[in-house]
Amino acid sequence: MGTQDFAMGFVPGRHRASPEMQRILGLLHRLMPALEAPSDQLWQRMGEHFMRGDGPADRLVEWMFANGMRESRALFDRALENGIATVHDAPPPLREFFEKIEACPDWLDERKLSIGAELHRRAGVAATYAGRDVALVGGYQASAFNKTLLLTGALEKGPARRFAETLRWALDCTGEGGMDRFGPGYKSTVQVRLIHGLVRRHVRQLPAWRMEEWGLPINQPDMSATLLGALIVPLLAARLMGMPQTRDEREAAVHLTRYIGWLMGVEEEWLPADENAALTLLSQLLLSLANPDETSAQLARPMADEPLGRPYARFAGLRGRLERSKHLSISRLFLGSRGMRQLGLPSQVLPWYPLLMMPVNLTRHLASRIVPGGKQRAARRGRQAQERFLKLLSGTQAAVVGQSVAGGAHPSSAAGKT
Repeated sequence: MGTQDFAMGFVPGRHRASPEMQRILGLLHRLMPALEAPSDQLWQRMGEHFMRGDGPADRLVEWMFANGMRESRALFDRALENGIATVHDAPPPLREFFEKIEACPDWLDERKLSIGAELHRRAGVAATYAGRDVALVGGYQASAFNKTLLLTGALEKGPARRFAETLRWALDCTGEGGMDRFGPGYKSTVQVRLIHGLVRRHVRQLPAWRMEEWGLPINQPDMSATLLGALIVPLLAARLMGMPQTRDEREAAVHLTRYIGWLMGVEEEWLPADENAALTLLSQLLLSLANPDETSAQLARPMADEPLGRPYARFAGLRGRLERSKHLSISRLFLGSRGMRQLGLPSQVLPWYPLLMMPVNLTRHLASRIVPGGKQRAARRGRQAQERFLKLLSGTQAAVVGQSVAGGAHPSSAAGKT
């Protein structure tokens, strides 16, 4: 069943307001009046866009399967590595896809990209931990999105592998020059966009997929919420854990997120242009997305226990238990006891680690702002710490973006198909 089988304006059954998020949004509105509930018009449009994918990527994927995946993938890789101009007589779907992304949007400011990326590097493992323990684990409350994860083998591949790949993508995007035309973040993001198209095609054809209830896999609101969760929430959490950030730095980080989302195929209306708009949109999206069910615990519990299986060099048992406690304490601070229970996680955990690190982070980052060259050194140290954490997650097998996608949806597994 495809989206063409549904009437224009159709809203899937998943789109209903979460009572818990209504309560939280009401509390947040008292603290931040700009965080308003969505209007009736926006709420309806959000529901309709659960049926909306990414036209250029979806057309590209259909052409790739019709033309033969092996040959088509070679042309895609050549265009990605060298530019669409190097592909002579490029087929229309391939040309459409790359000409759009190679024409930078009018609003793009490369200086802001650089400032935003440096902020991510300076945030170090505080942001990395928050990406894991708040954005990823908290995101498992989005039960409709969980269905896509489970149907693409999230449990079989294991939680560490999926997060390692997500982290590899984020580090690519926030490295120096990462979002330049041929930078690693640019190429990783375009690869992710292709993978999303492949997953949409694969999952929506599965008998288990209920389009009328869950909408289109990896749709526009889901992509927007995932993007904001992956790149904005970690910085917000790092700030609350003691990292000072100027308004200009935060706005630059939103600008970086906006460009990454644009490149990934998120449409402009789901790409906020400033910090207030980003936080407002995320809270509005969560009003619909955060409806936990049995899949929430099914995914969150293995993630909670993931630190126990890391390849520590020494004292593996002790370090595993300590790291598990650290991660749970961060989740507890930001998700609350009710959120922990909804995810099947221990709700009586004390938020000891973030509270302990607040004064340490504050002192360290304030010092880096005073000492000449301190911010640059902090960015280098922060990135080194992030890479070490990624290596610990990956073990002997380096993380490759999208490799954990199963069921023939990943380009490498689809390449042999015609």
